[in-house]
Amino acid sequence: METISTLLGELTDEDLDQWAGTRVHKRGQGYIDRVEGLRRTEDNELVAWVRGTRKYATLVHLDEDGKHEWLCTCPNEWGACKHAVAVVLAAAQTVNNGVELPLLAREDHLARTLFDGAPEPADGAPDGADADARPDEAELRRLLADKSREELLALLLSLAAASPRVAQAVVEAEQLKSGRIEPLVRALGAEIDRLTEEPVSSGRGSGGGQGPDYTHLRHQFRQLLDAGHGEVLLDLGDRLWRQGAEQVEEAEDEGETGAAIGACLAIVLEALEHSSLAGPERLGWLLDRLPEDEFGLLHGGEQLLDSPSFTADDWREAVSLLEARLSVKGRPAAGDVQRRQELVDRLVQAYRRSGQEERIVPLLEQEVEQLGNYRQLVDVLLAAGNHERARHWCLAGFAATVQRLPATADGLQERLRLIAAAEERPDLVAAHRGLEFFRHPGLERYKELRKAAEKQDGWAEVRAAVLDYLHTGRRPDLAAKGAAPWPLPAPEVRYPQERARAGQRELFPDRKTLIDIALFEKRFDDAIALYGEMGKERIAALGLGRVVARAVAKTHPEVALTIWRGIVDRLIAETTPRAYTEAGTFLGQMRKVYEACGREADWQALLTELRRTHRAKRRLQVVLDGLAGTGRKLVG
Repeated sequence: METISTLLGELTDEDLDQWAGTRVHKRGQGYIDRVEGLRRTEDNELVAWVRGTRKYATLVHLDEDGKHEWLCTCPNEWGACKHAVAVVLAAAQTVNNGVELPLLAREDHLARTLFDGAPEPADGAPDGADADARPDEAELRRLLADKSREELLALLLSLAAASPRVAQAVVEAEQLKSGRIEPLVRALGAEIDRLTEEPVSSGRGSGGGQGPDYTHLRHQFRQLLDAGHGEVLLDLGDRLWRQGAEQVEEAEDEGETGAAIGACLAIVLEALEHSSLAGPERLGWLLDRLPEDEFGLLHGGEQLLDSPSFTADDWREAVSLLEARLSVKGRPAAGDVQRRQELVDRLVQAYRRSGQEERIVPLLEQEVEQLGNYRQLVDVLLAAGNHERARHWCLAGFAATVQRLPATADGLQERLRLIAAAEERPDLVAAHRGLEFFRHPGLERYKELRKAAEKQDGWAEVRAAVLDYLHTGRRPDLAAKGAAPWPLPAPEVRYPQERARAGQRELFPDRKTLIDIALFEKRFDDAIALYGEMGKERIAALGLGRVVARAVAKTHPEVALTIWRGIVDRLIAETTPRAYTEAGTFLGQMRKVYEACGREADWQALLTELRRTHRAKRRLQVVLDGLAGTGRKLVG
């Protein structure tokens, strides 16, 4: 399992486009500065607040294959939102600047919001702040229970006179009761036209009360369904879906409009599920629209496809429909590859649901050169235990994608390693681990390489060659002149970029990776020496300094104190409350070391020096008082 830092370091714009879409990726870039409280969880998830129309709690779990999972309290429900993209981009910036992401505390408000359902912090008065002052249904029933028919009629007429909406509701209720719904359907069609033509600007979604309000439409959709007019909803829903997509495309809100339309269409999907239409017709309705549902307004449609109400025979009819679409499309243009891939994915699903799994591999082999979906094909072959055919397509796919789609090539190289493991070839597994390390050096890959090489009893030679590479940049596996001997076999694939990188001597020595390895192996003297060699690099590598100091605090307390003191001075120089608080954290660590060494007097001298040097910094003085135990509070 790769770490957050590794995954963020390898992230590309192409990866984010593929995950979130180009449009959402671009909008997320504009929200980087709105990311607050960026943290990581113990499960290697990214979490943060993101300021939009209000503060949203956002979580992203990075996946090696680019299928990142996300959670956000914004209304968006149709794919990765701009807030999730912004969190990933902000985290990448942080890590690339050498700053370690802090761990999220379980008691943090952000954690409670994401995991316990606690409310988000209020930014001013929330929408509908006086909602609690309105009586609930039980209270209204109590108030109305003793009134006569004449009193209730008078009250209703009074309300109708004061509110056109009440008068409209009375008429609509009578139309539903009588079954004469044609006027109601026409009126709802006109309402859809009116609502979807309203412009939506930032902060003016339906939740703000100034944009399109779909509440009445949603209510009437529910009334129609409950009254047994579900078939009528399919036409109205199709109208809303098509026109609503255009509105969402132009909307500049936080997803409120899309969420409101989606809530209406969720009722339409209920109507579809319980309609009198035959299974193939219901399935066709979904298959006709889901591929075009760019904004996920029919977000319950995918779950509905998994309904057991669709039989194998229904799916066989769907197979014929999908195969016909695939043959009509022909060879895809550059911009249509994704659409064709979605169609192929749907056909794979149809083959499985109709009991025709044997047709999946021929389909994927037919499409692979056009779509480049080599990993999908290989995974199907691996699941079937066909290692030889899987290896063939790994090699073919690697050669076809290594130049233009390196992420795909990386995935295929990883699958070659998995095949070698399944075939019990530990030497080849170790060779692939070596290749992965040389391409992306790091502690986690070093650990994986060690685990693989130890099964060969060749770890000592591999380790010596790896450390030499990190010092010199000479690749032992490429048989460069003067390189250390390499005991592992050649892997099945090679990257054309490898020699170019190996020749970039300015990248070496790779002291950060060498330090990480030295600390892991508890070679603290080596880690300290390497850190000392970094010079100006050390000043920029605050995150690395923190790691080194924490690791050597018990064995080399003076070194740890020196590093922490440098960090404290740089934080104080920032002159911000946040920096002062962070400086206090490191001073607290220093106090523990001073006390463990019996140097309480040196600790008090340090506090005195900082108080004297920075006596004008009131907020810093409060932090120092807290460390001294005086507990003085800042007023104002």
